[in-house]
Amino acid sequence: MPSGPVRRGFLWSDDHPRDFRAKIEPNVTNLADSQSRVVSGLAGTGSVSLESANHPGFYLHQKNNEVWMERGDGTAAFRNDAGSYRRAGLADTDSGVSFESYSGAGRYLRHFDHPLYTQPADTAPAREDATF
Repeated sequence: MPSGPVRRGFLWSDDHPRDFRAKIEPNVTNLADSQSRVVSGLAGTGSVSLESANHPGFYLHQKNNEVWMERGDGTAAFRNDAGSYRRAGLADTDSGVSFESYSGAGRYLRHFDHPLYTQPADTAPAREDATF
């Protein structure tokens, strides 16, 4: 499975790090702001987290199954909600990767009309949306 930057547009809304709703965006002008690194999981052994490549300390995490990019606050709840298990791509097992939520088994990081969510990937379109 691929490691390193995830290049599928987690767009910063401006040049100042702040909390924001994560989404997939086409035609990103500042590529560095659109990338996340796969790092050792904040949730612990066996997990990974997606940290902003351009703003260290900011992580993708789920709140009520919506995915946000926010500065880690050090709480166990944040660490668990920022943790995922890296899986073979649900729609492309050869070259894709999917991320199953640490705090919500069976829910995968996916986009739906651009915003990111953690949701079940129980249909072919959902599996495609959950494969990066």
